[in-house]
Amino acid sequence: MTIVRQPTRAGVRDAAAKIAAILPQTPLLTAEIRGVPVSFKAECLQPIGAFKIRGAWHRLTALDAAAREKGVVAFSSGNHAQGVAWAARKLGIPAVIVMPSDAPQVKRESTMAMGAEVVSYDRMTENRTKIAAHLAHARGAALVPPFDDPWIIEGQGSAGIEAMTQMVEARLPDPSHVITPCGGGGLAAGLALALPDAEVTIVEPEGWDDMCRSLENGWIESVGENPPKTACDALQTLEPSPLTFDVLSRRGAQGLTVSEAEVRAAQRWAAAKLRLVVEPGGAVALAAVLAGKVELKPGMLVILSGGNADPEAYAAVLGGSD
Repeated sequence: MTIVRQPTRAGVRDAAAKIAAILPQTPLLTAEIRGVPVSFKAECLQPIGAFKIRGAWHRLTALDAAAREKGVVAFSSGNHAQGVAWAARKLGIPAVIVMPSDAPQVKRESTMAMGAEVVSYDRMTENRTKIAAHLAHARGAALVPPFDDPWIIEGQGSAGIEAMTQMVEARLPDPSHVITPCGGGGLAAGLALALPDAEVTIVEPEGWDDMCRSLENGWIESVGENPPKTACDALQTLEPSPLTFDVLSRRGAQGLTVSEAEVRAAQRWAAAKLRLVVEPGGAVALAAVLAGKVELKPGMLVILSGGNADPEAYAAVLGGSD
């Protein structure tokens, strides 16, 4: 019988130590919302503009020399792609990334600039997992999924270890409630492991609430047919993975959804109050807080997970008022 490795808090702490050795901490910012101080973990300021660098580094450094020589294959709409490309280049590992044809150009170009080979697919008619698995098998490469992997989950959770340390150092209350964007759930599951005493709320865009509904109903549900268009390209997963769903369900995580207008309002708030560029998917947790969907209390930690916004779309958001 094959024993599947499970992500653990010890693994999260190991990942945090690895990442601390090569990357500076991302800033922990504070601002008041409706009179309550809230902490914001600015993962949008990572070298690749997103938290995905954490899981990619933890995963690729776990490969042995023979596996590194054969390379890696990943699939992603852009941020995991950049994380894997960054880690692969630093470690001298060949990397192939399967990306949707409608991925933001800024993410595609950044991935290629770091030396990764990009293979395109149609998000709505083709299965990226099957494409990547075929490529990995054909090349003898290691498959590096964006969230359904214990090392990836542990690596993403290092953001929680880092934030907790920063909050203690700043003499802020310990994290009591972490609100995080959720696509496949790798970041959320990692945070749930990293912060065992904190309440966990995951946030998804309306119509892409597969994890929200899965947690509410107690079993895995897919997005379904014809999901709506969303600016949150980083959160367009069709179904949660058993690994991330299991971690979040055992921790009693709750789910919320936000509208496209609420996301745009959050992007404008982050720019005005925190002086940060936050992409749509990276702003959904903040959107839920600003919209009053989360009860504010001491120890609130909000994850701003990415800042790779399309320049033209972002300019339109800043110029809008809805």
